[in-house]
Amino acid sequence: MQYQSTRDSRHTASAAQAILQGIAPDGGLYMLSDPGALSFPMAELVHMSAMEISERVLGLLLPGFTREELHAIVTAAYTHKFETEDLVPLVPVGDRYILELFRGPTSAFKDVALSVLPHLISIAKAKLGVKEDILILTATSGDTGKAALEGFHDVPGTRIVVFYPHGGVSRIQQAQMVTQPGKNVRVCAIEGNFDDAQSGVKAIFTSARAANALSGKAMLSSANSINWGRLAPQIIYYVSTYAQLVADGEIELGDKINIVVPTGNFGNILAGYYAKHMGVPVNKLICASNANNVLTDFIKTGIYDRNRPFHTTISPSMDILISSNLERLLYHLSGSDDAQIREWFGSLSKTGRYEVTDEVKKAIADEFYAGCCDDEQTKGAIKEVFDEYSYLMDTHTAVAYKVYEDYKKKTGDNTKTLIASTANPYKFGFAVYDALGGETEGVDEFELIGKLEKLTKTTCPKALSDTKNKPVRFTGSIKPEEMAEAVLEFINK
Repeated sequence: MQYQSTRDSRHTASAAQAILQGIAPDGGLYMLSDPGALSFPMAELVHMSAMEISERVLGLLLPGFTREELHAIVTAAYTHKFETEDLVPLVPVGDRYILELFRGPTSAFKDVALSVLPHLISIAKAKLGVKEDILILTATSGDTGKAALEGFHDVPGTRIVVFYPHGGVSRIQQAQMVTQPGKNVRVCAIEGNFDDAQSGVKAIFTSARAANALSGKAMLSSANSINWGRLAPQIIYYVSTYAQLVADGEIELGDKINIVVPTGNFGNILAGYYAKHMGVPVNKLICASNANNVLTDFIKTGIYDRNRPFHTTISPSMDILISSNLERLLYHLSGSDDAQIREWFGSLSKTGRYEVTDEVKKAIADEFYAGCCDDEQTKGAIKEVFDEYSYLMDTHTAVAYKVYEDYKKKTGDNTKTLIASTANPYKFGFAVYDALGGETEGVDEFELIGKLEKLTKTTCPKALSDTKNKPVRFTGSIKPEEMAEAVLEFINK
């Protein structure tokens, strides 16, 4: 089974090629034409472990990888790397369930996929007989960067460059990245926002100058969710969580659930969409945005318009106005119409907006609900949940919680609901502590950790608190137009 570009179906690739390339030559995203054709009977998965489900799901999504290869990949990626054997614990909070996706080595949901991707790339490289290094280029709004660095550092035959917006990530997120060990890593702050970083990375992928300069030295790939090898493993946890709910007697097999996801780049909620179309009974996919509410407006109106103010918020991983993975959804909803995708995304590039057809608008409305909230509402949700349930949320999970509360009041829908919790609250300790009434002025990030632990009687993960004692390796910042030069300089060292 071949993958094809969302912008030109003539550009095809095997699973191994799609993973190594990261993005199609025309700038489109690789995708299987019909994820529904890869369905599985949920009844078979209910009594499987998370590791077994991971192998089963990846086996469907990555044709060409053998069962033995996938078993080795999953074992290497997850064994003794996560806090619990089920990888992503499910915690009841009131009448909803918090899906804790942050129990991996960097305390963010990206760990589930980025623990797998380096192993996928290594095997794909061997399958295709690629001799040169694989150069991973990654733009991050905070969490992808550290998770990718952790996954790829000192992996033979790979190098990785991470770009992040200067001042656009939390202090702990920045500390995690700039102290990263490894001979094959580089971290660059850029003077711009995440959209600038992401656009710069995409431009390098399609640059003839970069291709010529890297020829014979390195092959470009990506650790962002534009790479199917990054997105596919995220589908796993929605499947395994549904199986867990059935096994625990919380729902009957076949009962539908809602899934609420705080998202900016649309990858994590798109994984929920694929899980639904592969067999997980889902009622509504609820898309939660912060003040950068371009996705909320799009889902409600069918008009995507990034011509609006960019807000720096306390949920920085969602400070995004160009949602790359939306392209994959629209490819499916348009009937795999690559000409239509070229028209829409050409318009986005030239004018900053596009409007989808009435048929696609209806399809979106049938599957999705969208809402947003501002920083004050986010902090209000953190305090409300902690005061009532003694459960501490980060700023992104709080956005999802608030949007779900609004959805429930508006619709009266009492369907069992999962809220995706994407990061440990200590990654955004200043905002969380402030939400709980703590004084943050004049406090550094590591002093803040102790104050938050004392106030909440919770414990900061050691991997976060230990960044205090690690040497800073990467300083300064560059302009977006200097990104390509930074990559070439790194590869020529």
